[in-house]
Amino acid sequence: MAAMLIGTWSFSHPVFAAPMAGVTDRPYRRLCKALGAAYAVSEMAASNPMLWDSVKTSRRLDHAGEPDPISVQIAGGDPDMMAEAAIFNIRKGARIIDINMGCPVKKVCKQAAGSALLRDEDKVARILDRVVAGCTPLGVPVTLKTRTGWDRDSRNAVRIARMAEDIGIAALTLHGRTRCDLYAGQAEYDTIREVKQSIGIPVIANGDIDSPQKARYVMDYTGADAIMIGRAAQGRPWIFREIAHYLAYGEALPAPTYHELRDCLMAHLEDHYTFYGEHIGVRSARKHIGWYLSGLPEADELLPRIMSLDTSHRQTQALAQWFDERAGDDRIAPSNVTVH
Repeated sequence: MAAMLIGTWSFSHPVFAAPMAGVTDRPYRRLCKALGAAYAVSEMAASNPMLWDSVKTSRRLDHAGEPDPISVQIAGGDPDMMAEAAIFNIRKGARIIDINMGCPVKKVCKQAAGSALLRDEDKVARILDRVVAGCTPLGVPVTLKTRTGWDRDSRNAVRIARMAEDIGIAALTLHGRTRCDLYAGQAEYDTIREVKQSIGIPVIANGDIDSPQKARYVMDYTGADAIMIGRAAQGRPWIFREIAHYLAYGEALPAPTYHELRDCLMAHLEDHYTFYGEHIGVRSARKHIGWYLSGLPEADELLPRIMSLDTSHRQTQALAQWFDERAGDDRIAPSNVTVH
């Protein structure tokens, strides 16, 4: 596989981790990169300067110990504010700026941000132009993540993509759904294919890629330069190495053992607790634990108890005991892993 470039950054393989609000924090990004993601984008950071000093935003801008290139996704609807946010994040260590025009969440769209911007192509152009103009003198490439359109009757991804390329966007990530689709139904790849055929910058395909075989199909069908994994990696971060291996060699890696799953989960939790502190860490860890164990035999009995435990020690102790009872199990069958 040829290396893919974003600006001057080169990636050894085309399997990337998608930005997800409330998920792709620093511990999660570091884990994804350790398990094979060639690139990981931060969860979106607000462009409003009034929010930059908040605890929530400060955590999102914490990249300590994370390998380069640090990529920060910014969200907002004001062109000048977005440019200011890009420069602020570059000073904080960002080496790639990603613009969010794909988030379908109502509270984001109500602020005329995220995928709501797809209804105003003039504003899209102004935001892209201002951010690229601010980042280019600093040598920082700008990428764009978007959807196929606001709804199925107004798909405008090709026009947006051509505009983005003309303005100087370095790469485009396209989720194969409209905003009104949210995450329902199946992602469609015809629009991604059409976009790839219409522009010369790298195109990254996103949406419903949940296995090595699906990744191969999507890349072949769309011609995309890379694929980006989001929900399918929740509780299954080894999917990045599985896909990268399959794309390179055409063969599937064996599923992880219970021992490997335990080591992965425990390491993730340790980093998670350290990053968030005891009170928030214990509560925010619950969703990750649920994702890791979802669909595994006998986990249905454990999960309600885990969700009620209120200290990190109790959480890890209960998990350790559960895994110890399964020390003799060899592999986790792929069919037992639920994709969210």
